[in-house]
Amino acid sequence: MHSLTEENYLKALLLLSAETGAVSVNELSKRLGTKMPTVNGMVKRLAEKKLVRYESYQPLQLTEKGKKEAGLILRKHRLTEMYLVQQMGFGWEEVHDIAEQIEHVQSPRFFEKMDELLGYPTLDPHGSPIPDQNGRMEWRQYRHLSTCTAGEIVTLTGVTTSGDEFLRFLNSRELRLGLKLKIKSVESFDGSMVVSYEKHPNETLSTVVCERLLVDPA
Repeated sequence: MHSLTEENYLKALLLLSAETGAVSVNELSKRLGTKMPTVNGMVKRLAEKKLVRYESYQPLQLTEKGKKEAGLILRKHRLTEMYLVQQMGFGWEEVHDIAEQIEHVQSPRFFEKMDELLGYPTLDPHGSPIPDQNGRMEWRQYRHLSTCTAGEIVTLTGVTTSGDEFLRFLNSRELRLGLKLKIKSVESFDGSMVVSYEKHPNETLSTVVCERLLVDPA
């Protein structure tokens, strides 16, 4: 059993390594909002537990044991988010902070039952993969909407951030997963796009928004 802080470090390392590959202590410090000396101390503790490979001035790496432990924490988080949305009626912008608390519950049976009630989902409400019971996760290669060109029709399949403010913005534009978007034009100057979907024939999306939206071919 790990402390709440240790679990947060493991999960952050897993997500950072998926985003950037190699993870430095400085990057981990920024992600967690924690000072470098504190992060160094915790990383050394995780290394003693054979969860992280740690050498001075070298990137941090999760061991196989560390990857499994981190995957299981992330599984609990994403299953909780899905349960809150599907079974309890929460909005996708409301669930992250609640799941941050519930992910530390030490009861495998609790989450097995949650998984069963949900029908064994493979994706969370934001389109991110849910690790399996062994902590393994299949990372899908989605395209960012910002890489698409005028005339393409794509399906909105995920978001790169589950921040409340961003999700509330998507709600205000009635953008949700599963929508088909037709890209009508791309502004050459700043990369902003005009897209059409459902009741929105001409919706302008900024480059920042387009970079955070993940899509598949329709």
